[in-house]
Amino acid sequence: METKISYLLDTCILVDFLRGNKSIYDILINNKDVNLSISTITMMELMLGAFNKKEVLYIQKAFSNINIIYINEEISKLGQKLLVNYNKSHNLLIDDALIAATSLVTKLDLMTYNKADFQYIPNIKLYKF
Repeated sequence: METKISYLLDTCILVDFLRGNKSIYDILINNKDVNLSISTITMMELMLGAFNKKEVLYIQKAFSNINIIYINEEISKLGQKLLVNYNKSHNLLIDDALIAATSLVTKLDLMTYNKADFQYIPNIKLYKF
């Protein structure tokens, strides 16, 4: 039995999907050999960016097959540590700290276009486009 590749998706990837980016569509929809997850922070960011309740419902439906990883104590503690270490030097924000912590705790490669937001974090694995 072949093992599926797993990724944690950053918000920018899902925004591109919603905008109709074909290459992202191929990764998210047409690739059955990939397991996809998002942080609950990513889902909240998407809902925050919605213009109305109808869009919120559309977002929830569009990504209903993607595993949501909820923030637990381990992710929270690591996110706080990352924030302490990198907020002042690299302008790491709370949402990115928690997404990075989720990636590190779950050992999932982070798929993002915003590599500069994460590349300085030790041991984080970033998907190579």
